[in-house]
Amino acid sequence: MQQPKQSVFNVAVLVAALGYFVDIYDLLLFTIVREPSLKALGVTDAQMIEASTKIINWQMVGLLIGGIVWGVMGDKKGRLSVLFGSIMLYSIANFANGFVESVDQYKWARFVAGIGLAGELGAGITLVSELLPKNKRGVGTSLVAGIGLFGAVFAYVIYRMSGDWRLCYKIGGGLGIALLLLRISVSESGMFHALKEQKVAKGNFLMFFNDARRFRKYVLAILIGLPTWYVIGILVNFSNRFATALYGPNQIDSGKSIMYAYAAIAIGDILIGLVSQVFKSRKKALYLYYLMTIASGLLFFSPLNNSDTSMYAICAALGFSTGFWAIFVTMGAEQFGTNLRATAATTIPNMVRGSLPLINLVFKDFFQDRLHWGLVQSAVVTGIVVMSITLVAAWFTEETFHKDLNYLEVEETFP
Repeated sequence: MQQPKQSVFNVAVLVAALGYFVDIYDLLLFTIVREPSLKALGVTDAQMIEASTKIINWQMVGLLIGGIVWGVMGDKKGRLSVLFGSIMLYSIANFANGFVESVDQYKWARFVAGIGLAGELGAGITLVSELLPKNKRGVGTSLVAGIGLFGAVFAYVIYRMSGDWRLCYKIGGGLGIALLLLRISVSESGMFHALKEQKVAKGNFLMFFNDARRFRKYVLAILIGLPTWYVIGILVNFSNRFATALYGPNQIDSGKSIMYAYAAIAIGDILIGLVSQVFKSRKKALYLYYLMTIASGLLFFSPLNNSDTSMYAICAALGFSTGFWAIFVTMGAEQFGTNLRATAATTIPNMVRGSLPLINLVFKDFFQDRLHWGLVQSAVVTGIVVMSITLVAAWFTEETFHKDLNYLEVEETFP
């Protein structure tokens, strides 16, 4: 049963975009309310980075585990099943997050929320990619990511209006439940309906590792997304502390930095779909955004970053330059056949999100704690390592702009 290809402006794109909006609201809420929420739980300023890192790491581990679970389910049970299940889980977890009374409870709530949040984007991107013709896939998935990323801006506005971090989490849970009602109007992908009739392995996560060609594609697809969480998880998230190290006393609000960065990411994500259409290439669009990321990173650590105004502006520039999330996830979906596509599209972005604890391990535990480097030096060298790995991976990644997605992956083994 093959459905006719649809316009970019259709209900599936709209609902996927709104779903990602709620996803990003919940995912980034911790970074926005991090300091006030932890201070309310008794965390001192000296303990802030350690407590923040612990909680965000547990959230990212949850995303990593959830990415595998929901990805496999997406290919076995359907893209829509994942959307329903993941929304239900992260809605309950975020509502519960509004009642935590300790750092350990906070950590576990974010871990469960992370598992739930892992399914939203991959399933949505897979569904939209399979419903749209190949010459419109990039634009459609960019709209999903671009609209969705404004969820971070909404989270910041809600917090500034209410001033109550517990209420913000409860609102996030309520938004997710409301979103479930919209999912009823979305149809399953025709490619998945056809897949159900095929006698072929579906959602077998091990297939990424039992074939040399697939394994190489999978690893490269993960590595090309690393700069996003280096920028957000380290530079923007700790922008107030970098401001102190770079130019001294400041009034930087890291939540506001997140808001500016994500507003710019959303714009960048919408535009990169158009850029890839002009270039007729996913990789050329990525290279352009990587170049802007490097330039923005140099500005971040330069003498030009010498005031609160410049810090906010550079965080926005960093955000815009890392607005390649849509294309990066789309490329992950396009790399693999229909019987493995949801698993790929769901696990790949969550592997990147799950890489943040490893990046933090290099940035904080190795460079700062073990080598006793300063905050700025540790961040600079970590950034160089991350960008070097990403550029090499991008060079060897397959171009997928013109790729037909109606094919299957056949089980093979390493020679």
